[in-house]
Amino acid sequence: MYKVDLSSDPKEVAAIEARRNREKERQSRFFNVRNRVMGVDVEALNNQVEERKLREATEQSREAAYGSNQVRYDLVVQMLEKEQAERTHRLAKKVQQFREQKQQLKNRHEFDRWDPDQLWKEFPPHLSDSDPYYGPASLQYFSGEDPGRAMCLKMQQEQSRYCLERQLQEQQQAKVDETCIDMLSDQLRLAMDMRATQLAKLEESCRVAMMSAVANVNKAQAAELAERHRREHQHEQEANLVEIQNQITSDLLTENPQVAQHPTAPHRVLPYCWKGMTPVQRAAIRKVQEAQCCEKKAQLQAEQALDTEWENQTICSAQAALELEEQERELCAEFQRGLGSFNQLLAKEQKSQQNYLNSMIYTNEPTTQYYLQFNTSSR
Repeated sequence: MYKVDLSSDPKEVAAIEARRNREKERQSRFFNVRNRVMGVDVEALNNQVEERKLREATEQSREAAYGSNQVRYDLVVQMLEKEQAERTHRLAKKVQQFREQKQQLKNRHEFDRWDPDQLWKEFPPHLSDSDPYYGPASLQYFSGEDPGRAMCLKMQQEQSRYCLERQLQEQQQAKVDETCIDMLSDQLRLAMDMRATQLAKLEESCRVAMMSAVANVNKAQAAELAERHRREHQHEQEANLVEIQNQITSDLLTENPQVAQHPTAPHRVLPYCWKGMTPVQRAAIRKVQEAQCCEKKAQLQAEQALDTEWENQTICSAQAALELEEQERELCAEFQRGLGSFNQLLAKEQKSQQNYLNSMIYTNEPTTQYYLQFNTSSR
């Protein structure tokens, strides 16, 4: 009566549209004579060629990006190696200069041990009569006298002061050297950190460029791979949950004998759940074995009796066969005797008939003249 416009289901509309599109595609394939007869899908082949060209171009661009990145990395590594070599050379040069300036041989404590002028210093020239080098025999120096004691004490004090000053200088120089080395190591560390930061930035920029170059190709594959991994992970989680539930609720690790009973065949057991036989089962098996032994013995006795009966029947059959053979031989001999007598009678009859024919019927034999006349008349 009244026309009412009802909104259709979007899912149903989408299904109808997809079915309509599939039908159109199928009709286009069927009504295309060339594709139906020759069996060649040119469009699919062209799509495959385009995909292969796109894949080759992508691989070439990726290889070119890898090559450029490798060349750039090689240049950076060469620059770093060169800077490291120069830094090592400068540090070695500074160390050598420090050794030449501050660590000379004559300024060492043990220099008096390998002093090349030590022998000359041990025997100084004659300076005065009070020189301690001369002994009592020279009448210049007597035992118990020490004329150079004040000078010796003064020299010892000066030597102690010099040693203290040298130690202070060495300590200060060591602190200065340590400070310089720390400063150089800090500078080297800062330079290496800056270079590493630059390399990281350069690598990040190259990585971003390379990722942007292959993103369009790998997007579908990444989505498909993620979906497959998600399904596999979900399936694995479900399987793990099912296995855990089965382990929790099952009687696999219990001593329940009912676990080993087969669900469909009560006379069978499950080998992976069987815990062994019960005493009742063992007694039943022994009882069955005893019954089987008795049955086996009775069967053997029956078989022996049957074999004996068969042997007796065989002996009787053999005796009957021998008797039959004897009767057959006697019958054959009697038949041969009767046949011989019958043949003799037949021979006598045939002989008497032949004598009768020769003596009574065939008495008038034709002569040669008869045959000649018969031949002439026939001509």
